[in-house]
Amino acid sequence: MSVETQKETLGFQTEVKQLLHLMIHSLYSNKEIFLRELISNASDAADKLRFESLAKPELLESDTELKIRLSFDKDANTVTLEDNGIGMSRDDVIAHLGTIAKSGTADFLKNLSGDQRKDSHLIGQFGVGFYSAFIVADQVDVYTRRAGLAAGEGVHWSSKGEGNFDVASIDKPERGTRIVLHLKKGEEEFADGWRLRNIIKKYSDHIALPIELPKEHHGEEEKDQSAEPEWETVNRASALWTRPRTDVSDDEYREFYKHTAHDFEDPLTWSHNKVEGKLEYTSLLYVPARAPFDLYHREAPKGLKLYVQRVFIMDQAEQFLPLYLRFIKGVVDSNDLSLNVSREILQKDPVIDSMRSALTKRVLDMLEKLAKNEPEQYKGFWKNFGQVLKEGPAEDFANREKIASLLRFSSTHDASGEQSVGLADYIGRMKEGQDKLYFLTGDSFAQVKNSPHLEVFRKKGIEVLLLTDRIDEWLMSYLSEFDGKHFVDVTRGDLDLGQLDTEEDKKAQEEVAKTREGLVERLKNVLEEQVAEVRVSHRLTDSPAILAIGEQDLGMQMRQILEASGQKVPDSKPIFEINPQHPLIEKLDAEPDEDRFADLSRILFDQAALAAGDTLKDPASYVQRLNKLLIELSA
Repeated sequence: MSVETQKETLGFQTEVKQLLHLMIHSLYSNKEIFLRELISNASDAADKLRFESLAKPELLESDTELKIRLSFDKDANTVTLEDNGIGMSRDDVIAHLGTIAKSGTADFLKNLSGDQRKDSHLIGQFGVGFYSAFIVADQVDVYTRRAGLAAGEGVHWSSKGEGNFDVASIDKPERGTRIVLHLKKGEEEFADGWRLRNIIKKYSDHIALPIELPKEHHGEEEKDQSAEPEWETVNRASALWTRPRTDVSDDEYREFYKHTAHDFEDPLTWSHNKVEGKLEYTSLLYVPARAPFDLYHREAPKGLKLYVQRVFIMDQAEQFLPLYLRFIKGVVDSNDLSLNVSREILQKDPVIDSMRSALTKRVLDMLEKLAKNEPEQYKGFWKNFGQVLKEGPAEDFANREKIASLLRFSSTHDASGEQSVGLADYIGRMKEGQDKLYFLTGDSFAQVKNSPHLEVFRKKGIEVLLLTDRIDEWLMSYLSEFDGKHFVDVTRGDLDLGQLDTEEDKKAQEEVAKTREGLVERLKNVLEEQVAEVRVSHRLTDSPAILAIGEQDLGMQMRQILEASGQKVPDSKPIFEINPQHPLIEKLDAEPDEDRFADLSRILFDQAALAAGDTLKDPASYVQRLNKLLIELSA
């Protein structure tokens, strides 16, 4: 054992203490995951060394064969995992094993469900996998040296998983990290070659570097215990995506996904593809079953793992897919890129543009296939990722029609309010003579399904898409048509139902409008400060009045989004439409007292604003006018 110098005892960060307490006392239903996490970390350390050694070959020293070695000592009740990857410096050790600079621990603790098996699988996702060692060990010793540092700059970290840890400097001739787990009483099962092999085959068979265990000898082959062990590789040790699809089982694909995405659930689907010709690359893309905690942080790390000629280059290479597909996980391995490629080079390389275009189409095809063949699974996908996919038409003009076919909405066809209606479904149910796709946006399904704007559509049996996500009005500003048919917002402009209105309907509307010309002028005089126009409506059957929006004006959703972000919203006034045949409108037309007429007009205008989901500019005045009217009626 090396002489220890510069020894100091440091306290764990508060969140790490909470995490350690959880590991030691709660997550005991699936203990074997500790090995999956430690092997995954060792694999990452090897990937980092490969990448750094491209620029600095001397980091490999004389040890170029990267590997992970796992051994055990039944007598001492220990398990030792050793890698010859990048290793850690003293500062690295304190930063990574004593504190967590990013919010990983806090987010992990916040996402716990109380289900031990699920919670234990969350560990890797939040970057806290090392601490899983304390599920089975009452003391953990780490011996490490960062590649490129002198042998005398090795570090020994030790902790019993309580409030603090020790850090000391040691001599460590070989780079990399050795972790010794002193198993708790009752955890002796893990100091066993057969048990360790099974765990490796179960969780880590896809790891692309050798995982070695001491070769087992039986009977006459019994080996001299004092001699150096013979090592044998127990995993496949080949990159899974480089193997032919026919050689990879579904279970292997699923385990590889869990490793690469740090997810505990199986993916919904995946696509493994090798491209040869002008470009040569392999991709393995996955659609997760659930959304990560940071899905809506557009600045959060995302992207595919990038390999060049099987050499790991970087995590989260976001240049290969557009932002609206940021939930896709997987790897891309290119033969056309340089080994010293950087993020800056990726942004300018025309090869990347070609790959990005092809990979985007592949993902959209994968989603299209899922929607067609597994509609129930696609429902789950839509619930988790639908709002992100809605960013697509604005970001990806070339694939706008394809993205639109994947969108799902509520509609008047389904009273449940489920977002399950595709645009192809809607077109399949269109009325004879209908050539437009009608939609209505609002804050909630309850609000839009009872909107007065739908009255004429119900009367004529025309289906209307009901859009209630905050992003929807913005989405529709980029989605003007689908399958050659234009979208029409039923709240905008002067509603034109085209061939759905007969000549008799149009003639009757014109005649009725003439009878209310005087009323329209009186209303304009009263409401001129509040409205852009007053006109007779053809949208209403049951309600007395409604507010419509000018063709070029912002809708309510967009106004709210802009106001919430502190942006100045352009001034605009609504169009006030009246139902000429409604009893209240008839009474209003017959009202001789101009003051009373003004009060009633303003009450109707405010009610129309409320029905549209708007907030009143002067609610106190509305209440006073309504109370005055109620007193008159009860007198």
